[in-house]
Amino acid sequence: MNKKYISVFTGILMLFGLSSCSDYLNQVPTDITSLEKVYETRSGVQDNLATVYSSMPAEFEDRWTASGGANGTSGAWNAGCDDAEFVWDFNGAQTINNGSLTSETGFVYSYWHKWYKGIRAATLFMENIHICKVLEPGDLEQWTAEARAARAIYYYYLLRLYGPVPIIETPISEQAPISELNTSRNSVPEVVAYILSELDAAINGGLISNIKQSSSETITSGDKGLGHIDKVIARAFKIQVRMLAASDLFNGSNSYYASLTNPDGKKLFPSYSDSEKKQLWAEAAEEAKTFIQDYVGRGYELTRKYTNGNLDPYLSYREAVRGATSELTDFGGTTSAAEMIWFNKQGNASTMHYNRTPKHFGFADGVRCSGGMAATQESVDAYFMSNGLKPITGYQSDGKTPIINTASGYTESGFSTADYKDPVTGRVLAPKGVWNAWVNREPRFYADITFDGQKWLYEGSGVVYTGLQNTGNSGRGTGNTNDYSKSGYVVRKSAPLTVWGNNDRVSIMLRLAQIYLDYAEALNESNPGNADILKYVNLIRERAGIPQYGSGAGKIVISNDQATVRQAIRNERRVELAFESCRYFDVRRWCTAENASSLDYQGKAIYGMNIDKDGEDFFVRTKVEDRAFSKKNYFFPLPLKDLVINKNLVQNPGW
Repeated sequence: MNKKYISVFTGILMLFGLSSCSDYLNQVPTDITSLEKVYETRSGVQDNLATVYSSMPAEFEDRWTASGGANGTSGAWNAGCDDAEFVWDFNGAQTINNGSLTSETGFVYSYWHKWYKGIRAATLFMENIHICKVLEPGDLEQWTAEARAARAIYYYYLLRLYGPVPIIETPISEQAPISELNTSRNSVPEVVAYILSELDAAINGGLISNIKQSSSETITSGDKGLGHIDKVIARAFKIQVRMLAASDLFNGSNSYYASLTNPDGKKLFPSYSDSEKKQLWAEAAEEAKTFIQDYVGRGYELTRKYTNGNLDPYLSYREAVRGATSELTDFGGTTSAAEMIWFNKQGNASTMHYNRTPKHFGFADGVRCSGGMAATQESVDAYFMSNGLKPITGYQSDGKTPIINTASGYTESGFSTADYKDPVTGRVLAPKGVWNAWVNREPRFYADITFDGQKWLYEGSGVVYTGLQNTGNSGRGTGNTNDYSKSGYVVRKSAPLTVWGNNDRVSIMLRLAQIYLDYAEALNESNPGNADILKYVNLIRERAGIPQYGSGAGKIVISNDQATVRQAIRNERRVELAFESCRYFDVRRWCTAENASSLDYQGKAIYGMNIDKDGEDFFVRTKVEDRAFSKKNYFFPLPLKDLVINKNLVQNPGW
């Protein structure tokens, strides 16, 4: 690892807008204030700790892609894969999807720069917090540990997006010679080991054990409570790091990266044996298992809501991702607070609401928006039927015509002659007259997808049915022609239950359902046939209100072979974690994004309804856009401006 112990005299950490001969190290402040002044007060220390956190992802503003509010850390991930498509050309996901991404693309540098900025802020904080003489008991240990954990998490985000990166443990002085900036990339095993060791050091060095089980005063306090990294969050990230390390993109299985070396010949990707790869999965499974054992029932549960004493799958799943600020301390199991692990208070939820609330031209302001975040036909096809079976198993050679699983009961013929009602509560999920393809689907479908003819969520200003045909109230040919869905579907997940301008939300980035699916995946790769695999997949399906896998009445029989179960887990991840910035990285770490015969193929054109038509002509699968994917797209390129300065910084293959 690169340990550069150089004396540095730095300014207040809030003064970032820095530049240097190596921008990603972000060294030269625009003003110099003595360290004693910066750390003179406890509140000054807290301000600096807030700066450490300030570059964490905040996904509400993904329309803007690494710009906009929340320090510009929003991702291009939901629309940068086959989950979704934005209508606006300025969105960075367009650059990913059309193959025009380069090492000079602005957001390629932006993520790199801002996460290294967060790393630098954390390191400086850890080095200088001791200067403050008015800290309260426990402050020094806890806040130092938080900064250490935050630094490790930034390295996780860098590793996930760029592959192996340089580990820089000590800030470099602005007076340092160019030779000090020639920092090489560390290998994947080194970066993984470093992140895990730093998270362990934070866990053992002062993090609060479980903020949800702290005293009521601590839970809500600004300097100790919610919003701070605790042991639960640090351990959840250990799972995420181990999942990366074990996956094909990182474990040496992808031959495209096998020859990537530093200028001195050091290999950056491992050459593990099959048994070593299996051991990595076993370690990920054990990490997830102990997490579940230690925290489920201790402030963490899958969110479950009940109607008339019965589990209400639709409301349960919808609530799990809502993140209402007013409910952050309600850990009783009926709100998203019970399930969410990692979240961000930064960012403007109304931006996300605007993207996911249809145009509704002519209706009240509180429900009239854009609907500019379209769900693809491919993501719509991924949702199960109410009987728990997949409706679509693949596509014909044209990439458009679906291969229909007739056993599922799915049909694209005709229109419903009666309301389709929730079998638990009787609420109408699909009104009479909608296309039969949207009838008899699982509850998560109705929580996640707005389709033509569906009733809108907020009824405070009157009942609204969304019309996505060309001349419908939310169609391309109606009202503002810059705001419409390019596919004829709008992403509904996390859409507002109130007027769209309500900002009473936090951005949930990791929740317990993902840990369950991580555990199932890691266990299937290391110990196929273990009973816990289907147990934890079934917990997700049970909450979703669809039949579970197994034998016996009401269950779906599934082969116990590893490949079949692997696909079942991946199918479940696609639906449960849809539009949560997961799929972009899943298909990459699995190395399935390049496989043209796979449902994960990211080079396939995406489809939707025919948004230029009305009536029955609308209900025709129509190409939205072609998309490009090649092997180099598994990782972002490293930004050119840093490669020019740092001659030891090698570029990823293909860029």
